[in-house]
Amino acid sequence: MRYFVTRFLEEADDFVSKLDQKSANKVFYNIDLAEQTNDQKLFKKLKGEIWEFKSKYMGNQNRLFAFWDKTEKTETLVLATHGFVKKTQKVPQKEIDKAERIRQEYFKRRKKK
Repeated sequence: MRYFVTRFLEEADDFVSKLDQKSANKVFYNIDLAEQTNDQKLFKKLKGEIWEFKSKYMGNQNRLFAFWDKTEKTETLVLATHGFVKKTQKVPQKEIDKAERIRQEYFKRRKKK
């Protein structure tokens, strides 16, 4: 059973495509696992409406920011906004702000359709 389905927005896609193959595979593996288990070690709420997928490979902590879109009746979507390699303990506020801007833009565009 899947709790949600993950879709990648452009910047998230770009981020993962620039990772080495094994790191990218680990990101996809962890997202797949998170969709099936709802494990907080893999996918957790950061602030407000912003969540993060966590993936660690060869000492690199890859993070993908995401938000929920529950407007469809058929499936619950999680949209990955963008990613970065985490170097410190704290998540940079500018990354959270960027994810929030992308989220707001996404819903604005959805309303126009």
